[in-house]
Amino acid sequence: MFPLFSSSHHLHKSCCPRFSSLISRILFHQNKSHLRTAADTKNPKTPPSSVEANPEYLSSLKFLGIARTVISKCSNLWCSNKGETFNTASLKDHLLSLSSICPHIVRRFWRTTVLKPEHVLEIFLGFKSDRCENKLAVQKSVGTLWGIFNWASGQSKEFLHSPHSCKIMASLLVHNGYFTEAEYLFTRKESQGILLDCKEIFDNLIVGYLGEFDLEKGLLVYERMRSLDLVPSLSTYDALLGYLVELNETKLMYDVYLDLITVGMGRNVEESSCHEKIIRLLCADGKVQEARDLVRRTMSFGMKPSNLVVNAISSGYCDKKDYSDLLIFLDEAGIVPDMKLGNKILFSLCNNFGTDQASVFLQKLEEINFSPSEITFGILIGFSCREGKLKNALCYISDVLSRGLKPNVYSYNALLSGMFKEGMWMQAREVLLDMKDMGVSPDLSTYRVLLAGFCKARQFDEVKAIVSEMVDCDLITLTPLEDLLAKGFVILGLSPSNVKIKRDNDRGLYKTEFFDSLGNGLYLDTDMDEYEKIIVSVLEDAMVPDFNSSIVDKSSSSDIQGIEIMVDEMEIWGQELSSSASACLINRFCSGPFSVKNITHHVSVMSKSIYQLDHKNLNTLIRMYSKNGFAFNARMLFDGMVKRGYTIDNRTYSSLLFDACKKGDLKSFSYCCDLAQKSNWYPEAKDRNALLRSLCRNKWLNEACELFETMLSVSPYDIMGSFHSLLEGLCTEGLTSIARPLVEEFSKEGMFLDNTAYSHLVSGFCREKKFVEALRTFDYMLSLNLSPPQDVVMQVICQLCKTNVEKAFELKILVSRNQPHALILINCALINGLCKSGKIEKAASVFREVSLEGSIFDVEVYNSLIEGYCVLSNFEKVKQILAAMIRNNFSITVFSYSKMVRSACTEDKFSIAICLKELMVHTSELPQLVLYNILIFHISSMRAHLLLDEIIFTLGKKDIQFDDVTYNYVIRGFLLCEDTSRCLHYLTAMISQGLKPSNRTLRKVITRLCENGNIDLIVDLSRQMEIRGWDFGPFIQCKIVNALIDNRNILEAVEFLDKLMSKDLISNNMSYDYLIQRFYQHGRMDKSVELLNSMLRKGSAPESTSYDCIIQGLCDCCEWDKALDYYTEMLCRGLKPSLSTFETLVCGLTGCGLLEEGEKILKSMICYFGENPRREVFETLVGAYISEKNNSKAFELLKFMQQKGYEPDFDTHWSLIGNLSDSSKMDQKSGFLSGLLSGFGVARKKNSSDVR
Repeated sequence: MFPLFSSSHHLHKSCCPRFSSLISRILFHQNKSHLRTAADTKNPKTPPSSVEANPEYLSSLKFLGIARTVISKCSNLWCSNKGETFNTASLKDHLLSLSSICPHIVRRFWRTTVLKPEHVLEIFLGFKSDRCENKLAVQKSVGTLWGIFNWASGQSKEFLHSPHSCKIMASLLVHNGYFTEAEYLFTRKESQGILLDCKEIFDNLIVGYLGEFDLEKGLLVYERMRSLDLVPSLSTYDALLGYLVELNETKLMYDVYLDLITVGMGRNVEESSCHEKIIRLLCADGKVQEARDLVRRTMSFGMKPSNLVVNAISSGYCDKKDYSDLLIFLDEAGIVPDMKLGNKILFSLCNNFGTDQASVFLQKLEEINFSPSEITFGILIGFSCREGKLKNALCYISDVLSRGLKPNVYSYNALLSGMFKEGMWMQAREVLLDMKDMGVSPDLSTYRVLLAGFCKARQFDEVKAIVSEMVDCDLITLTPLEDLLAKGFVILGLSPSNVKIKRDNDRGLYKTEFFDSLGNGLYLDTDMDEYEKIIVSVLEDAMVPDFNSSIVDKSSSSDIQGIEIMVDEMEIWGQELSSSASACLINRFCSGPFSVKNITHHVSVMSKSIYQLDHKNLNTLIRMYSKNGFAFNARMLFDGMVKRGYTIDNRTYSSLLFDACKKGDLKSFSYCCDLAQKSNWYPEAKDRNALLRSLCRNKWLNEACELFETMLSVSPYDIMGSFHSLLEGLCTEGLTSIARPLVEEFSKEGMFLDNTAYSHLVSGFCREKKFVEALRTFDYMLSLNLSPPQDVVMQVICQLCKTNVEKAFELKILVSRNQPHALILINCALINGLCKSGKIEKAASVFREVSLEGSIFDVEVYNSLIEGYCVLSNFEKVKQILAAMIRNNFSITVFSYSKMVRSACTEDKFSIAICLKELMVHTSELPQLVLYNILIFHISSMRAHLLLDEIIFTLGKKDIQFDDVTYNYVIRGFLLCEDTSRCLHYLTAMISQGLKPSNRTLRKVITRLCENGNIDLIVDLSRQMEIRGWDFGPFIQCKIVNALIDNRNILEAVEFLDKLMSKDLISNNMSYDYLIQRFYQHGRMDKSVELLNSMLRKGSAPESTSYDCIIQGLCDCCEWDKALDYYTEMLCRGLKPSLSTFETLVCGLTGCGLLEEGEKILKSMICYFGENPRREVFETLVGAYISEKNNSKAFELLKFMQQKGYEPDFDTHWSLIGNLSDSSKMDQKSGFLSGLLSGFGVARKKNSSDVR
């Protein structure tokens, strides 16, 4: 990791002190935060002192590292990506990788050996202009561009990229997640004195880091951006603030938000989704003044505070008990409190300073147009009764009535409680009557108050009357044996056995507390202190409703709707959820039928800060978020817990790791796994298996090994369980070839491997269709005297039936000895395997043998026998099997039915096929249309035109509507019957009903139309496909274009392809090789080039013939540079040019004076490709060198020509001799001339000096 900012940063304007110092403190705190988990106490690591005393622990140590070593050696078996070599690859490799995105740009650099800055910029601009929908391809290509960028820089120390290239490179790196590379680019350019002050790049880098949950780097980039006087975009501010809000970083959040307003974005604050959350968190953290300051600033831009903002600030002032400032704030902001806010303020006032001050404050609220409701007065009534100010409570009741409002049931409960406490029990009945007259129905809480009050006044006759009234109102039920008074005691929470009413028989009546109607003195025989405590508690609790306690009591019930109503009612009464109530609600919501969004909303309403909840609730929330795919919410909550040192459960770690695997987020997985390992995390067996399987599925085998080793370290006593989990993961996900050497290495280290390990290998090889390896492993397993499980035996037997029947029978005998209970299943597998391998007679023999023993086979065996006999066309046996299946009420599979119909139709026994269909209609649960579809397919295959018409008529008569399968089969049938008109009729009907024909059907229809020369119909059908956005496969495209070209409609063919490309109706891996040749033949080189480029972009590899055509066409147009570009590209792709292409290039390049290029190609075709050019090619190049008087080259080529068996003609030799007539060079060239003449067989004389 390279540092993002170098020391040169000090040369620029420094960041505001508040940011740098605060960021440092935040990051220091995050690094020093203490991490604790539940595993610390449950799974402590073995201390060093105890290791020597644990031989099992020591035995597990020798297995550490084995898995990692094996997997690293087998990396060629699983590494789909061998590792990006962007910084070590050659320029050719980079261009080859990039050519699939922008082939036309790359092509002109194939012959380049030195890149200039303008070349790099041209490549980058070309890449940006070419769109590509494949994100993975684009991401890989960006890595390639980064390789080109570094390759160019490494050419020399003086090389300097243009600023535009640097900005494009940085932007592409950031957009595609190459953040480390982008950091390095920033650092390197700044060391060269170049500042990449592109605002968009910084914005994307901040958002990118936050997306990877790297707040530290995001903050550093933000700090750097501000130091350069660059202003982030609103969306970047929003992302950063949202992240800080989720972590509850109030101080840093406030500074960043204040910066947003300061830089002039205050007018856009309303567009931010974080504004309300920021204000709420500031107030929850006690920073009400800062929140008010932000609101004041936003109000200056004309933004009116929302209800949530006003509510948050009001809550903050209430928590600080600063009601005067609250009133000033409401007045300044011109806010009229709604009912909920007003009630909240009054409840807080009553709770903190009493009803007198609350009453005064209510008057002030009314002065700013607040309209109190019956709930508002209910709060004053309740607290007045609690304070013993019954007279005030009655006044408030009077005020409620005078305003035309109806008192709430809780207000009556409070009034009754106050009256009972004051001894005014005789007026209770009048209040109850008045309550009913007002239309307020007393509920269970009201009657509890009445019971408590009358018990306090010792009016037990009234208690009995109240209980009787509760029964009449269906509030309670009373059995015939229950006593009214005892029931009243139970409702109040008193034990009837502990509360007795006794008569005072003493003459002085010393114990008498009250008298009955006969004048007998009575008293209570009970614990009076406990009795009075319970009675008073009921009365006092009724004065001010305690919603928190009610919610806690009700949270375990199934009445979810009632809980939600209670939460809403609590808010109306101005009360806030307590921590205990919040905890109960979260547990209830997470276990109930609530959506994640609903739960998140409830959480935000419940608690001022989510981190006020205990660690159990937070762990529950994280698991809920992870389970439902809300990875961001889960990770943010997790990071917040880690930062605060909260306990993290094992299950929470497992949930986060599962989610990271599911998302394919390796970085998040590594981060969470590292923390989990430090906390002695150990997953349950179920999670362990699933997690290892997920890692293997993602091909994260290094991480799987690390997890495996963690399991060995944390739980050394479960080596076998951990090993089996890894093995199962590898074998299940197609990596059995890695699992096998892993088994071998562990076996060498002395681990005793049971049948489970080898069974995984056999099953894995069978699943991967590697049956030879499966059988070899199975044999080795038997050689170790290990008993294989029956499911593995069944797989092996099915395979042995194809290769070694005798061995399959031997295996059956072996298993019958060791596992006699599995014999019937093994016989079924044997019969099925024999039938599928075509050995029907042996299968029938086993069937008869086992049937005589009284065994009953499953339905699969009967269906296998039917399919086997159908292959032999043995209808008598098929009938016997069918009869047995009907007797046993076995169902016939679709595949068996299809086999029978096919066999009957092949033998021209169509009546049997129709009878089979009728049989299936009466015995099978399959839809009739499915049965008819199969019948249509096999009858049409035999070209039974009349019978096909009859079946179609029957379907219409039964009013059975065609589906897409029916239409495809009917169209296919009429094509086979050579009835094109009927075929087109049903094709039109199918399309008009909104059904899409299969690709096979479209191919067959278009082929027939092309054969018939129906150009108009072809064009019309292609138009219908285009309108509906259907994909044009390579076959259909070639057929249509070829038909248009054959009909001399070249322009229409070009327009047709242009439309498909513009509408992206072309599938990947498209082959245009044939069409490239056709367009070349008709002089449309531009279209040939365009099709070649399209193939490359779609991931197809063009054939050499396509390049040959284009090179030939460019040579015809004398565009030699372009021809050489295509020739070089062809060689880079490992394609061999044709002999004609070689010769055309050599002759053409020679003719235009590019002799060296022509000579290179000539030598390449001879020495590298083994081609032998014609004599004329040699003579053309030699003649050109002679014309240029380059005698040495001409002589060299003549010798080369002679070596290939060609003798130069006399004119060629004479021309070369003529070039040597210069007397000044005669002596020097005498040896040269002798060598030349030797080509004609004239030997040089030994004493040439004597010859005059």
